[in-house]
Amino acid sequence: MEKSVKFRGAVGLIALGLACSALAQSMNSQPPPSEPYLWHNVAIGGGGFVTGIIPHPCQKGLMYARTDVGGAYRWDDFVQRWIPLTDGIGDVDFTGIESLAVDPSDTNRVYLAAGIYSGGKAAILRSADQGRTWLLTEVPFKMGGNEAGRFNGERLAVDPNDGGILFFGSRRDGLWKSTDRGATWQKVEGFPNVSSREAASGDDSRPRFGFNQQPVGIVCVLFDPAGSRPSQPTPVLYAAVSTTETNLYRSTDGGGAWLAVANQPVGLCPNHLVRASDGTLYLSYGKEPGPNTMTDGAIWKFNPKDGVWTDITPVKPKDSDQPFGYGCVAVDAQNPSTIMATTFCHWKPHDEIFRSTNGGLTWTLLWQTNTAVWDYSSAPYTQTRTPHWMGTIVINPFDSDQVLFTTGFGIWCCTHVTKADSGKPTHWVFLDRGLEETVPLALISPPAGAHLISGVGDIDGFRHDNVDVSPAEGSFAGPRLSSTRDLAFAANKPEVMIRIGNGGRDMSAHAIISADGGKTWKALASDPPGGSGGQGRIVLSADGRTIVWALQRGSASFTTDRGVTWTNCEGLSSGVSVVADPVNASRFYAFDGQTGKLMASTNSAATFEPTAAALPSSQGAGRDGGVLAATPGLPGDLWVGSRGIGLYHSTDGGASFTKLNKVGGADALGFGKAAPGKTFPALYLLGNIEQLHADYRSDDNGQTWVRINDDQHQFGAPNRPIIIGDPRIYGRVYLTTGGRGVIYGAPDSTSK
Repeated sequence: MEKSVKFRGAVGLIALGLACSALAQSMNSQPPPSEPYLWHNVAIGGGGFVTGIIPHPCQKGLMYARTDVGGAYRWDDFVQRWIPLTDGIGDVDFTGIESLAVDPSDTNRVYLAAGIYSGGKAAILRSADQGRTWLLTEVPFKMGGNEAGRFNGERLAVDPNDGGILFFGSRRDGLWKSTDRGATWQKVEGFPNVSSREAASGDDSRPRFGFNQQPVGIVCVLFDPAGSRPSQPTPVLYAAVSTTETNLYRSTDGGGAWLAVANQPVGLCPNHLVRASDGTLYLSYGKEPGPNTMTDGAIWKFNPKDGVWTDITPVKPKDSDQPFGYGCVAVDAQNPSTIMATTFCHWKPHDEIFRSTNGGLTWTLLWQTNTAVWDYSSAPYTQTRTPHWMGTIVINPFDSDQVLFTTGFGIWCCTHVTKADSGKPTHWVFLDRGLEETVPLALISPPAGAHLISGVGDIDGFRHDNVDVSPAEGSFAGPRLSSTRDLAFAANKPEVMIRIGNGGRDMSAHAIISADGGKTWKALASDPPGGSGGQGRIVLSADGRTIVWALQRGSASFTTDRGVTWTNCEGLSSGVSVVADPVNASRFYAFDGQTGKLMASTNSAATFEPTAAALPSSQGAGRDGGVLAATPGLPGDLWVGSRGIGLYHSTDGGASFTKLNKVGGADALGFGKAAPGKTFPALYLLGNIEQLHADYRSDDNGQTWVRINDDQHQFGAPNRPIIIGDPRIYGRVYLTTGGRGVIYGAPDSTSK
């Protein structure tokens, strides 16, 4: 049964959000008061896989971008920045955008196919105001915005002659059609069943939901307006299926019946299909749908007028010294013989762009025959990242000089690409102002030095002195990890901090320590016994001398010589959460969510003993699904909670706890600078109060709370959220997201 929900994007008036908070509240309870906050991204710049760019064919300067885990954006040509459109989404299932489509006959209408994994929920989002507000309809067909073939497309298409008609090519459930602008959908029974075969699947080296073969299915749907009549449904459509067998089909009756296109090439999977203004179709192919692997590929063109196929591949991968495929092909709307193509998984030295001005008869390799100039100033960390995963390239339909291509870390743009046609160098700018797509995994805000240290998936992390500027030094200097998964600093020596993560190069350890506030780092001598792969929770004693590492699957160990030797923490079971006392360097605390036991150590983590406190089982307290926190500056002041048990407070080192009756559930808790006239730190909570799941602040030790976010700022809450305050700026709060980067908020002074 389909259901529709209305919500606002990042801008606009207050409307009903995806959380449906008004419906979730009890008839007999009142929600907490709200305090207006202004929300911004901590500036990094890009950072994730932008899987598609879609310019509107009829309005200059209007284009959209979709990402694999971070929602969708609209380019604002006046202010020259990307505007996030899906921050009102509170369900992480809808933060992966499988496909995006504009209505060619209506510059205000835009559609999203949203669903991050094929094991979760999926929806079609539709907007009549360029993404400022949305209607959401859950659909029965599955999507995989962060799965194999996610840059392929576009799967979603709007009839250029009848904007009420849409088609969507699904991964495993065939072809679907809507005749009411995406409100309801019906399966197209006449489409061949090839899209559900095993051959239409892609191998993913990082499987989700327990399988390696991820269905890819129908990757492209394209209307051919040749011979059509205005205000009448377009009769001719094409659909491409990700399979090395017969893969391109055509309908001449508006999508009812489908036949394979004759004489088509086989042996490779199509991943992009575009139409030139003269009617020629261009297709890019890979042996695999990508993005993790692509070992062969090609570029072909097809003339529907005479049925002739022509292989126009710039360089045959088999003739190269390394395997690769082709990610995308683009055509100039003003010059149908001008086309561009990107390689994919051509790792050494990087992926390439080819350009042709004669329909693929001859090609120019842009970055080899010319000296390309790269402007990294907006995001300095990109200087160490070569172009890769170039899954989309577009030529501005109103400006043949402007070309944009996507990478695994953002969007690059050139505004004078035609210079390459006369052998002149091209200049490329990282065009990600406003587009932030990272997955933050850890955050700390020490009382001195940088305001924020972040651990980020796939990029390691950043040290921010100014949260509005991407750090000049890029990501962490010194030893590098692919992903930083936890961070800690010593409460009494905040310049001492440590990070752990996976994917470190040329290191025997997965922990790196700093003695100067994160400016320089040095790897520990080793990991704890049993190995960790960079997983678990890392803790520093208040004086920075003792390091405790609680493994995610295994016991906890401590070291006092920076990893030269490790000793088991006696009394702790696998999977417990550990925190250090913020004043007493010899005291640590641990919580076992399975048993509800609070453990304490008074001998620098050598042994832990249960306290007398009686707490209910929380089934996952700590970073993996709840709260274990120590109040800065107060010895023995502890907080324990989870979504299931609520929130408990202790002032005696865990000997006893008091339940906060107003808090029905706690996903994350953090501390910030105390309110004016107060001494106890401000509390920041992601949890439930009066059955409303939201972000809150308390200035009076948890006795009263105010909601600080709203239904337009939910940011697709991650499964393992973090919320912390800034100890030097009252009211400032930092949040992690599932793919929208690090968010920070502060009270809106203009509302008072």
